[in-house]
Amino acid sequence: MKDKLQEIWEELKSVLSGSTIDTVLPPIAFGVVNALFGLTAAVGAAVGLALLLGVLRLIRKQSWQYALAGLLAVALASGLTLLTRNAASYFIPAIISSALLLLIALGSILLGKPLAAWASHLTRGWPLAWFWREDVKPAYMEVTWLWTIFFAIRLVLQIILFQQGAAGGLAWANTLLGWPVTILVLVLSYIYGIWRLHKLGGPGVEEFEAGADAPWKGQTRGF
Repeated sequence: MKDKLQEIWEELKSVLSGSTIDTVLPPIAFGVVNALFGLTAAVGAAVGLALLLGVLRLIRKQSWQYALAGLLAVALASGLTLLTRNAASYFIPAIISSALLLLIALGSILLGKPLAAWASHLTRGWPLAWFWREDVKPAYMEVTWLWTIFFAIRLVLQIILFQQGAAGGLAWANTLLGWPVTILVLVLSYIYGIWRLHKLGGPGVEEFEAGADAPWKGQTRGF
């Protein structure tokens, strides 16, 4: 059991970027400060925190791309907020992002090229031809359906809270349905994906690349 947990943790580290803090903390700061001190102070807190995180990354000689992406996202959200004078507008980019992810996931399913397979290909560099095998693709198709349901639930909740003008609720919803639930979905995807690949009986990536004949050992690690 300990080995399996270690395996899952290592797999998560291979797909999760270092941008977690940059994307999580500014929205929380915005929601809290807006509730206590108002819109202008909330925008200042979010932008200031994003700048601080960027400076800290530079001091620690960490990748500046994460900080820059986070700062641009906060700047866009803050600009929309000041333009509309509506705190809920801060979360319009997050709502648009959820909608795009949902459309991409659904589109990939309709095209028969599941998003989960593309994500794994881009992350791991495994050959695309392996993902499209009839004894491999169903696992990625089913996991993509799981992602689609998650994206849909998050989008519906975001829209409801936005229509209510609940900036604080949006802050916490985006935080909880961001990395915490995303990590849970990824863990479930990995566990189910490995199990499903085993049931499908196809070759593992190394066996596929080596042109090995059946019977195959199958994919034992990595999804």
